[in-house]
Amino acid sequence: MSSNPSLRDLYNPPSSAWAFVPPPPPVQNATAPAPVTSAMTSYQWTTRPAHNSIFDLSPSLDLSEPSSLNYTSTALVMPLEVGKLLLQIQWIPKDAPAPSSQVHEEEEEEETFSDSTNEDDSYFADPAASHIKYPAPKPVDDQGYVIRTSVLEDGTRPEYIIAVGSMNGTWDMVKRVAAFRGEGWLSLWKGLFTSCIHDVLFSNVQPLVDSIMHSVFLSSAAGLYRPPLLLPVASHVITGFLLSPLDLVRTRLIAQSTMQRHRTYTGPFDALRQIIVQEGGIRSIYFHPQLLIPTILDNGLRPLLHILMPTLIAPRLGFGPHVAPDTSPIAWAFAQVLGSVTSLLITLPIETVRRRLQVQTRGTAKALRTCVETRPVPYNGVVDALWHIVTEERSDLPIKRRSKARRRQVERAEENDSNDLFVEEQDESRWLRNTGIGQLYRGMRMRLGVSIIVLLLTTFGGQQEVDGGWAEL
Repeated sequence: MSSNPSLRDLYNPPSSAWAFVPPPPPVQNATAPAPVTSAMTSYQWTTRPAHNSIFDLSPSLDLSEPSSLNYTSTALVMPLEVGKLLLQIQWIPKDAPAPSSQVHEEEEEEETFSDSTNEDDSYFADPAASHIKYPAPKPVDDQGYVIRTSVLEDGTRPEYIIAVGSMNGTWDMVKRVAAFRGEGWLSLWKGLFTSCIHDVLFSNVQPLVDSIMHSVFLSSAAGLYRPPLLLPVASHVITGFLLSPLDLVRTRLIAQSTMQRHRTYTGPFDALRQIIVQEGGIRSIYFHPQLLIPTILDNGLRPLLHILMPTLIAPRLGFGPHVAPDTSPIAWAFAQVLGSVTSLLITLPIETVRRRLQVQTRGTAKALRTCVETRPVPYNGVVDALWHIVTEERSDLPIKRRSKARRRQVERAEENDSNDLFVEEQDESRWLRNTGIGQLYRGMRMRLGVSIIVLLLTTFGGQQEVDGGWAEL
């Protein structure tokens, strides 16, 4: 019996994936008798085809297996995402009057009704005694151009900016973008490619980072215990930090004007190249305080509140002291919806501030020409942005201007009776006009609608958890 000349041929690379399979059945020939088998059938250990260990940590990275991601869903919700983001970055100061087109239409309508009543009086009026009031001349610069004094002036508004004041929700912004001459229906899918790439990478990198952190910080004996809360939150923060340049590019592509002569970036690669060259390089993209701090807050608070809120709310729903997805799926679904609503009160202002800081250019880059009004003076950070949004902006959208007759009626009511209904309506409108808290919660109704849909799917669709895209809600 000859032996192998070398031990190298006997070596097989070890594999961590094993399968316990029975031996194949013996092949019987017509001429040969069947072999005698023993009562105890022998089994053998065999290995599966070896593949990269990175796929063991995150199976969705294996391109040989069909991916569970639905790219069509990203394209379907993209118009709502575009409308929400444009509402978040839109700047509406307190001193913004009603749109001039709206005021002009109301004044023309009043004039048509008052022509018949004032015709006789004007016939007997003394022309010398009449006092004609001419509008005050508008300020101009040194070159004779009219200076823009309000963001709602149609005459001085740039052609690439959508008029402010008529959009009160995400769907209103979607319709306005589609009808605007400088944008159109195709603009509702701005940044779609970047969003798909970001979602694919996030859904694969985050489980990979989470698996690595569990293997590093948890021993093999800790598998019987519940993993600590810090590890999944940290994995989301690390993944969000690594993919923050893609999120920055996505925000810039959605915010910029689609008009060719006003567009800054031609695509995601051009946007990333210009940002790296003009705004301080890769270090500035990751570690600039106006980008790093919002990224950590946004990617850290979302998973933390998503895990904590249902566990805190579920025992207080009256279904018992111990509420779990397996024992009480309906109560747990209600707890998740209430937890998501409570979480939005905290995460949505942080997301709004992050979007506004992402739109600001830095370094030698020129200001981005956005399709909605943005603040001409840049914010200095998260706290500064929150403060200025609340103190210098208004929330009474859509902006409406009272007619002359109604304004005179309100003034008369203020002089005669302070408890009149008109005064109460004016006080309510004045409160909304003097605060920008509503600006921090643009897109809230759309998020609530999504939460209700998730609740219905979870309740009537069985006990399967509908939680695939909670990070993007």
